[in-house]
Amino acid sequence: MEAGLTGPHAATAAELKERLAAERRGHPFLIMRGEDAAQILIELPEDGPQTRTIGRAAECDIAMPWDAQVSRVHAELVWVGRDWAIDDGGLSRNGTYVNGQRIAERRRLRDGDTLRFGATAMVFRRPSEAIEVSSVTVSAAGLPGPTSLSDSQRAVLRELCRPMAADGGRARPATNPEIAAALFLSLDAIKGHLRVLFVKFGVDGLAQNEKRLRLAERAMDSGAVLVAELRERAE
Repeated sequence: MEAGLTGPHAATAAELKERLAAERRGHPFLIMRGEDAAQILIELPEDGPQTRTIGRAAECDIAMPWDAQVSRVHAELVWVGRDWAIDDGGLSRNGTYVNGQRIAERRRLRDGDTLRFGATAMVFRRPSEAIEVSSVTVSAAGLPGPTSLSDSQRAVLRELCRPMAADGGRARPATNPEIAAALFLSLDAIKGHLRVLFVKFGVDGLAQNEKRLRLAERAMDSGAVLVAELRERAE
């Protein structure tokens, strides 16, 4: 595998479906990519083993034999109280990172945290925590639909979701520059609209690296963005 960070965020439609199924089961889980870049989901039920070793060695519970930058035993996932935590404990030579910061002590994990070991990244998902965060801003009536959004907000959502609607495309929301270019708006204007939309769709409390994907998913789930319409315009 080429050197460089291998990211778990981009996904095919089938992989995204697999992630959503894992979310519905409700257990915490990890998303990563293997040596062949295929998605790997590792579920972490609370009634399972309370310590999971992570490392390059095949006997580790979460093994990454393809990554030479990962130590044989690199870190541990530990069930503490009612939460999962990551603990390096000086096991690794290259360190363990959470959201880009090297950890020096045990770190409690939150939904959407990105972990990095060597050149391999993975995302920690805890569906129950995401629901708790979302319930603060999403009413019982459900997510915003087309009629509760301004024309500008709907336009931004359509461009955000457009790459995800393409058949056979990678399930990746559009970047801010891509949206700005499509709508002939400034980057600051796009960021302003997205901040409002994060709140409207109940994802403002999530980790930064998860907000855009969750916003796009919820916009399509709610009907605020019609996937069929985006595909028709692309043809």
